[in-house]
Amino acid sequence: MTFKMLMPKMGESITEGTILKWLVSVGDKVTKDATILEISTDKVDSEIPAPVTGTISNFVAWEGDTVDVGSVIAEIETDSDQTIDKNSTQTKPAIQSKTIKKPSVAKEKSDQENRFYSPVVLNIAAEHGIALTQLEKIPGTGLNDRLTKKDLINYIDNQQSILTSTSQIDITLPSSAELAKRTEIIPMDNMRKSIAEHMIQSKQTSAHVSLYNEVDMSAIYAIRERNKESFEKREGIRLTYMPFIVEAAVKALKEFPLLNASIENDNILVKKYYNIGIAVSVENGLIVPNIFNCDEKNLVGLARAVHDVAVRARNKKLKPDELANGTFSISNFGVYELTMGFPIINQPQVAILGVGALKKRAVVINDAIAIRPMMYLSLTIDHRLIDGAMGAKFLQRIQQLLESYDSGVII
Repeated sequence: MTFKMLMPKMGESITEGTILKWLVSVGDKVTKDATILEISTDKVDSEIPAPVTGTISNFVAWEGDTVDVGSVIAEIETDSDQTIDKNSTQTKPAIQSKTIKKPSVAKEKSDQENRFYSPVVLNIAAEHGIALTQLEKIPGTGLNDRLTKKDLINYIDNQQSILTSTSQIDITLPSSAELAKRTEIIPMDNMRKSIAEHMIQSKQTSAHVSLYNEVDMSAIYAIRERNKESFEKREGIRLTYMPFIVEAAVKALKEFPLLNASIENDNILVKKYYNIGIAVSVENGLIVPNIFNCDEKNLVGLARAVHDVAVRARNKKLKPDELANGTFSISNFGVYELTMGFPIINQPQVAILGVGALKKRAVVINDAIAIRPMMYLSLTIDHRLIDGAMGAKFLQRIQQLLESYDSGVII
């Protein structure tokens, strides 16, 4: 009778294997449990034994073929009276070993004799520091006295005492059921679901490209240091760097109007209004309320507006319309002391600005080393509309605007 040998299942996450080498030919007689081929998966290389005793009648898959688990790879003619395990089509591999680079001391064929060494054997030899000259002296039990993995492991056990009862590593793997018991399941709330859908949609819609540049914030740093106490007493809120960045972004958007646009089918919608979204971290998520008509507000007005939307966002006091009709967004990583980040575009906009933490560090000014308050800005653009050159010029313009503030300004 004809026995169909299948590609064996090597583990729960393994769905296919590649045939490295058949160690037998059509017409060869094979004995059950004798190694007849070598396969490779994305995790291990393994030697595979014959599931039954018989004669190889046909190869369905050849060396180099990648085959799905459970697919037929060979046919073996067996004695019809032979008892065949009903599970034998899912052959179990011999001892597996972690795949490592082939050792430089060994080649597939020895220069001294024409003896074949499988990748599995070479990997084990490299792992245990066994040279080719040593391999040649180890008796083999495979076809034509070939050295099998089992032979090499027995040699290591007997000669070097690598795997003893006191030092053997426990390689018992936990079952899926055991792992499931130790896994906490947290259902997504509506906000997290919405964020996930929005981020995936943005990545699938826009061709994201990110740029970054550093800004010398010395002038704005001086303005803030001089005005922060009086400003907080007068306005009841802290003076931050964000209103300066919003103001500079709006001025740059007026010079580069395509950054303040969106794409609708085959049309480009250039907005003549400037509604800037400010990313705000809230419990269990992130929300981007808009500050409307930013071009009509001065620095104090922008400071009030930035503070207002942040507070109301965290207190769940925003109106739904405040999350719509934004034209450009800003995400501030600096509040977490991060140097730089690359945010995902807030659809249907075509760009978003990322703000890093302001940190004092050594820089070279006119061939001299100076300590300056520096900040990284990043810009993510939709390459469908914004080319790299335009994005770079826009980001450079924001840098110029921030660095050109009059440090003597009184707010």
